[in-house]
Amino acid sequence: MSYQVDEKGFYGEFGGAFIPELLYPNIEELQENYLAIEKSPEFQEEFHQLLKDYVGRPTPLFLAKRLSAKYGAEIWLKREDLCHTGAHKVNNTIGQILLAEKLGKKRIIAETGAGQHGVATATVCALKGLECIIYMGEKDIERQAPNVARMKMLGATVRPATSGSKTLKDATNEAMRDWINNPEDTHYIIGSVVGPHPYPDMVARYQSVISEEIKKQMDGLPDYVIACVGGGSNAMGAFYHFLDDKEVKLIGVEAAGLGVDTEKTAATLTLGTPGVLHASRSIMMQDKDGQVLEPHSISAGLDYPGIGPAHAWLKVSERAQYMAVTDAAALEAAVEVSRLEGIIPALETAHAFSVLKDLDLKPTDRVVINLSGRGDKDMNTYMEELNLNAL
Repeated sequence: MSYQVDEKGFYGEFGGAFIPELLYPNIEELQENYLAIEKSPEFQEEFHQLLKDYVGRPTPLFLAKRLSAKYGAEIWLKREDLCHTGAHKVNNTIGQILLAEKLGKKRIIAETGAGQHGVATATVCALKGLECIIYMGEKDIERQAPNVARMKMLGATVRPATSGSKTLKDATNEAMRDWINNPEDTHYIIGSVVGPHPYPDMVARYQSVISEEIKKQMDGLPDYVIACVGGGSNAMGAFYHFLDDKEVKLIGVEAAGLGVDTEKTAATLTLGTPGVLHASRSIMMQDKDGQVLEPHSISAGLDYPGIGPAHAWLKVSERAQYMAVTDAAALEAAVEVSRLEGIIPALETAHAFSVLKDLDLKPTDRVVINLSGRGDKDMNTYMEELNLNAL
């Protein structure tokens, strides 16, 4: 069974490019050129040079000894939080900015939820001297203020999305509208493995450096690879080079919010059904009439009602397992990692740590958790939810 995209842009029954006519030139341009550009020696040389000298790759694979002692297995952390800008997102934005340059685009747009993709996009636009416009939900602008300030300092224009839930889904809608209205000079840097083909495959390829490095850094294969899942880019990057290694258990962790039995949740793969969202057929949270349900998560980066089509296929084909973690459990895990390992994780990443207690681990098991981002951006939420001022 293949877990890679086919020539029509599908992973099994999921994927494709369900786009308005006005976007066909943009999407066809990408479909016809992205692989040739990415595989060219010139692209590869500049991409890996920037990953090394600008991003700081390879990121360490760190043995978390105190977590290991608590859970009775070897727990390894892939330190994407040590990347320039504080998360894995910059791997993808560097790849896409080089692609945009090759295609002659001068204006860059992006959507962002937690703000890490927005910061990463603003960063590479500053590096390359390109105009940068970031769409962000009004609600996320409030709860991710440090990242909004970083984007502005880097020279980006931040435009609020004021419709719907005022979160990531709505920011994506606004970015799509912009691209439709500015097809000639604009490249849309999608931040996750979502959207029309070729974006899910393209983003996965740029993020696959994560699993490529893990394989080089470990002596043999891990027993588990665990990552949080919103749209799914950090998880796909961590899973990519292990997809055909069936002995490696792949676990994606999504946001249960207040619980999968409540209306305040973002557990797409737990509760969702097949449908088309943001120009791709995948699994999404929708009502019986096909209307998108508003998701909820304490984490802005997981607050999305869909999932990348590759993850939908991994779920349906049973190659990967997906679990859901509540806001409260993620907060508890964030405190545990902070106090056992001296690492404050992003709220998104905290969800991944929370499932350790639910696994039947053996002392010989080796577990890799993709520590996808650092928690600086979430300190306001941590302070409020954990009442840190009272400590």
